[in-house]
Amino acid sequence: MVTTVLARAKVNLCLHVTGRRGDGYHLLDSLVVFADVGDRISVVAADRLELTITGPMAGSLPVSDDNLVLRAARLFEQRQGVAITLDKVLPVASGVGGGSADAAATLRALSTLWGAGLPAGSRVLSLGADVPVCLAGIPARMEGVGEVITPVQGLPAAWLVLVNPGVGVATPDVFRGLSRRDNSPLPRILPPLRGLAELAAFLQMQRNDLEAAAMALAPVVAQVKSALAAQPGCLLARMTGSGATCFGLFPDPLSASAAAQAVRKAERGWWVAAAEMMV
Repeated sequence: MVTTVLARAKVNLCLHVTGRRGDGYHLLDSLVVFADVGDRISVVAADRLELTITGPMAGSLPVSDDNLVLRAARLFEQRQGVAITLDKVLPVASGVGGGSADAAATLRALSTLWGAGLPAGSRVLSLGADVPVCLAGIPARMEGVGEVITPVQGLPAAWLVLVNPGVGVATPDVFRGLSRRDNSPLPRILPPLRGLAELAAFLQMQRNDLEAAAMALAPVVAQVKSALAAQPGCLLARMTGSGATCFGLFPDPLSASAAAQAVRKAERGWWVAAAEMMV
């Protein structure tokens, strides 16, 4: 029996860098949602652990022993044989949590296939800061180094347009480029966000503290953000994660689809996807 799980794209609606621990890990405060577009993980029993990568982005991600999908599978104590297929749709190293979402989807798929409980939280976190929130897979506030996940309920319906210029930005390089690491966090108690206009207004008062550093490394990120902001109906344009993907926030599927089509037509080398924001 084949078990398939969608690894949805992670979107940081805002991302504040609030400090750095003595071990070098940065402290974050981020409002995270997921878009209804992503990679797919399929698992089936086999004689040994093996990974096959297919899909439009497969060429950007050769199979290697340290792939997060394989590392996630090894967290289970059973260590049964399993053939894993990763259908790679999301750009690699793009700020939408592709690898982390793939790892989280692998954990969920194998938990179902083997009837086993998920690995302990500390072991999940060892795969990367975004893996716990991707494993939760719901709108959430992510704090600490990624281990503190608080569900956020009541977000309004919205649509996202994700755009990546085909340029990889290395997360460690972005963090090294930060001008400061002790920025203000989100409000301790998030205000009620009764509609999309209120959500957009709240987000306008927040930030992605990694944007400036990412744009210094890859100036095209600023071009992507501007292209989204210029689209009719766009309520907010911002970089997600450590880049280089940016997102536009839209009120309905029609305006999102029109924006995606316009950006895709203007910049044929860019990866563009319109998708519902999962609330």
